[in-house]
Amino acid sequence: MDSDINYQDGPVFSRIEESPTEDDEPVHSPSRMQNEYERIGGRSGSSSLQTLIHLLKGNIGTGLLGLPLAVKNAGLVMGPLSLFVMGIIAVHCMNILVKCAHHLSDKLGKPFLTYGEAVEYGMENVSWLRNYSHWGRRVVNLFLIITQLGFCCVYFVFLSDNVKQVVEAANGTTMNCNTNQTAVIVPSYDSRLYMLFILPFIILLVFTRNLKFLAPFSFVANLVMSASLILIYYFCLTHIPNPVDLPKVGRAVDYPLFFGTAIFAFEGIGVVLPLENKMQKPKKFSLVLYLGMGIVTMLYISLGTIGYITFGDHIKGSITLNLPDCWMYQIVKLLYSFGIYITYALQFYVPAEILIPLAVERVDPRWELLVDLSIRVGLVIFTCVLAILIPELDLVISLVGSVSSSALALILPPLLQVITFHSEGLSGWIVLKNIIISFFGLVGFVAGTYISIVEIISRQRTKQIDVYFQVM
Repeated sequence: MDSDINYQDGPVFSRIEESPTEDDEPVHSPSRMQNEYERIGGRSGSSSLQTLIHLLKGNIGTGLLGLPLAVKNAGLVMGPLSLFVMGIIAVHCMNILVKCAHHLSDKLGKPFLTYGEAVEYGMENVSWLRNYSHWGRRVVNLFLIITQLGFCCVYFVFLSDNVKQVVEAANGTTMNCNTNQTAVIVPSYDSRLYMLFILPFIILLVFTRNLKFLAPFSFVANLVMSASLILIYYFCLTHIPNPVDLPKVGRAVDYPLFFGTAIFAFEGIGVVLPLENKMQKPKKFSLVLYLGMGIVTMLYISLGTIGYITFGDHIKGSITLNLPDCWMYQIVKLLYSFGIYITYALQFYVPAEILIPLAVERVDPRWELLVDLSIRVGLVIFTCVLAILIPELDLVISLVGSVSSSALALILPPLLQVITFHSEGLSGWIVLKNIIISFFGLVGFVAGTYISIVEIISRQRTKQIDVYFQVM
């Protein structure tokens, strides 16, 4: 999930240990609620068009580029159909989250609720969960941290793979994009060394504690990523082979890898409440949500399908790695890499806002800046180390999607609706539907995580064997 939402503009992520207590003063005055809401949305809030753009940017990133391989794992027919179904379920869960947050905020007299707060206050509705409600928000924040740092790991692998490919083909890169036979690949360093080279630049990037300073770069990044996507579509549409002879249904053992990659791409649920909270007319958010996610789903299905058709069994973890080694598409790789580089800071902001305040409040004020910067450096190094340990782009995407994205996007929202409305005549059919969705997410969580880890271990062993025979 990629997003350039400036979370400093509104109270999106509250502090992790802040829990609802009897001392919380409910906001019953309409004027007070209106004044507080004006601070988030109102006249200074986002228009429907702006919200739509933010929603699109929050769901289009590296996950989109990995979908052709996901379609390969599911099959040429099963893949697009599964993406369509997962798109419907993902949008439904986003809508559930918004409705639950609205209901709880009205009930408590609060102008807004974050994802974690919605789960916490929802658990307050159930007597036997009330004493453990604070764990609801902590679990959500934990999965948010895992998800965002997972995105950052993916970015390290993506940057190293694409930069490495451009460097190795630099000497043979031509102006001819019709064939890819003139490029001469000159082996260079291992991709993990490229990650170490990129590391200092990432550290300097995250030292920017106010995202407003990155706004101009983010705007440029969005433009170049959009232009890159147009060129990728152009290449695929003009190089579709005829006839197409690809399996309609993939192997069952590979389907969990499809699930992990697909839910990684669809996991934009973290930006839903912040966007809705900051709209000028929040009542129109459902329309914006359906329109935006409809566009996103069509993009996912189209690029995943035509990308797989174009490159077939040779499709790689990111479709950019399959582009020809001519200067136009080498520039596409570099431009998209620049966009991902800037996006690293935007994704990093979420875990930083959750973790850093917890540490800073426990130290002397004169040490606050040092502690702040030290945690930022530590988190970046942590994501780099994880990427070095698992330098497999497709498997990292699938693992992150299976572990955390499935929990936030599929498992938790249906359960939240059940505990939020359980005492208000919730239909048995709705309860059954929610249980099915959560169970589907849980199965994907377990199977996707297991298969991803097994594949990671298998590839590492294969590489070790190859290195051994090369040495011998």
